[in-house]
Amino acid sequence: MAQIECKDVSVKYESQEVLKDISFSIEAGDYLCIVGENGSGKSTLVKTILGLESAKTGEVIFGDNLNKNEIGYLPQQTQAQKDFPASVYEVVLSGCLNSRGMNPFYSYKDKKLANEMIKSLGIENIKKKSFRELSGGQQQRVLLARALCATKKIIILDEPITGLDPTVTREMYNLIKEINKKGITIIMVSHDINFAINNASKILHLKKNIKFFGNTEDYAKSEVGKKFIGGAEID
Repeated sequence: MAQIECKDVSVKYESQEVLKDISFSIEAGDYLCIVGENGSGKSTLVKTILGLESAKTGEVIFGDNLNKNEIGYLPQQTQAQKDFPASVYEVVLSGCLNSRGMNPFYSYKDKKLANEMIKSLGIENIKKKSFRELSGGQQQRVLLARALCATKKIIILDEPITGLDPTVTREMYNLIKEINKKGITIIMVSHDINFAINNASKILHLKKNIKFFGNTEDYAKSEVGKKFIGGAEID
């Protein structure tokens, strides 16, 4: 059974239809890149999957014993988030919030997990630093560690390398690839089509509705893929 299935999902903002009749499914271990031009509905789709936006019609179905609270999420950062006055450790630990239920206190298990994620992403040396004092690349590593505290199954990333320099971008891409190799499903919104076709196992191309969904190799051979890779506008 699919981990996530979207069935005929449509989303409207006031009178404007942003997504129309979106249907696709994600299997455990997939590495899905969601691509498309600006304003094509990519971020709206992931927010709808997470329940942050409401579908006007259709539904999002969770399978494979996946609970919506078990999805790790790395959103696009706002300036307010970049200036968040907390330590690296506190930000990473907050990824355990959804698993606490009614318990108002972090458990020993939560704290141990946070430290494990901090170690695995190589940010032990900045553990006590304020999040707002970090570089963009360091902040993204911290937020990735936070997302990993929320899940052992699936992570959604919305443009995780925006504003990062080429070296840090490569490091982030390598980290994400290693996370996927450990069996965690990746759903990533990306504007980097060359990265997508070289790393993702599946591509979902949006322009309000689905222009393509399938294996990366098939996308690269498709008319939609050829046009987009070549920089042409998709009808």
